[in-house]
Amino acid sequence: MEDRELKLNSGWVALLGMFLWLGVLISLVVTSVQQHAPELAWGIVPLWVLWLFAWAGFIVNGPNQARVVQLFGKYVGTVRRTGFFYGNPLYWRTRVSLRVRTFETGMNKTEEKKDAAGTVLVPASTHREPIKVNDKDGTPIEISAVVLWKVVNPTEAVFQVDDYEEFVKLQADAALRSLASRYSYDAPDSDAHSLRGHIEEVATQLKHELHTRMQMAGVEVLEARISYLAYAREIAAAMLQRQQAGAIVAARSQIVAGAVGMVESALDLLKERNVIELDPERRAAMVSNLLVVLCGHSVPQPVLNTGTLYN
Repeated sequence: MEDRELKLNSGWVALLGMFLWLGVLISLVVTSVQQHAPELAWGIVPLWVLWLFAWAGFIVNGPNQARVVQLFGKYVGTVRRTGFFYGNPLYWRTRVSLRVRTFETGMNKTEEKKDAAGTVLVPASTHREPIKVNDKDGTPIEISAVVLWKVVNPTEAVFQVDDYEEFVKLQADAALRSLASRYSYDAPDSDAHSLRGHIEEVATQLKHELHTRMQMAGVEVLEARISYLAYAREIAAAMLQRQQAGAIVAARSQIVAGAVGMVESALDLLKERNVIELDPERRAAMVSNLLVVLCGHSVPQPVLNTGTLYN
């Protein structure tokens, strides 16, 4: 729907008119009493009713707020200006906040702690838990995101959806589920689609999808980022072992590669300086000893050999 500005009269001028009207009503009452004219008093009663009803026309609009105005079900306009105004008392006004707001996706969960006798130790408190969804590989993960948003079209926010705040939260959960199902939780560095390894790309995609879903409700998404990401509890231990195993293999590969290079440099240096002549068997023994020293977990213990390699 087209959002159009509604211009209202100054509330201060209308307030002055209300006080003048009040003075006229009081003078009419005094006149009817002095002249003993009860029929005049009955004629003043409708004016008093109208005066009281006219107070409903005052509108106070604060900063970063808007009022969507209707008259008998027809959209009249939107008040965006800040100040004190006066309009038709029959206007139906819906207040919409234009402030920047934020929330975290997830499901509300209420918990309270009790002892064995059932006595409440900690009062019930509500917090949001991450949503559980399967990633691209079918692995169950827990994920949540922080969304920064604001209303840019109050008219659409009021008339296009029933409750725009609830609409934003539900669409954010749906968009996050859809995004997580298209990415893997973790992937090799060469893979460009990973929730854990490509945070900026995921945040951009999430913001784009949220903006597409919420645009019809007059909402603009300013920022959306993943705030929590982990494997589901039932597989967290197994996936942790898998990550540890991968880290150990990678570390071992690097250690072995470095050790082989050091051994090769040592043998080349010994040969270049003619420090010692090694036959193939002694060369193999030296390589074995050096690799044990360089690749071992613990400090190697020296062994005293009283013989030779051949005896």
